[in-house]
Amino acid sequence: MLKIRLKRIGKKKQPSYRFVVAPSTKSRDSKTVEEIGFYNPMTKPSTININVERAKYWLDCGAQPTDTVAQIFVKEKLLKNIKKGSVQSKGKKKKKAKEKEEEKKV
Repeated sequence: MLKIRLKRIGKKKQPSYRFVVAPSTKSRDSKTVEEIGFYNPMTKPSTININVERAKYWLDCGAQPTDTVAQIFVKEKLLKNIKKGSVQSKGKKKKKAKEKEEEKKV
């Protein structure tokens, strides 16, 4: 399965990222299928440059964006919205599990 994710580049303590399409089995900085843009969070405001045509092409082909990339795509209006539950924090899952356990004990 292909994923659209961020690939870290830049110096130590000066990160910048590239939006890349890569197989989900590969590591973060390994060889990629295609680079479709970049993101620099160190500037005020953050610099985001995405090749919209290529991003839409890969989304149509079935590439899944990671949670962070999906949030950026929503801000840039490439995605309409994020599906419910796809960006839920891990802390909430633990709280729900604890609540269910307490209900079972009572």
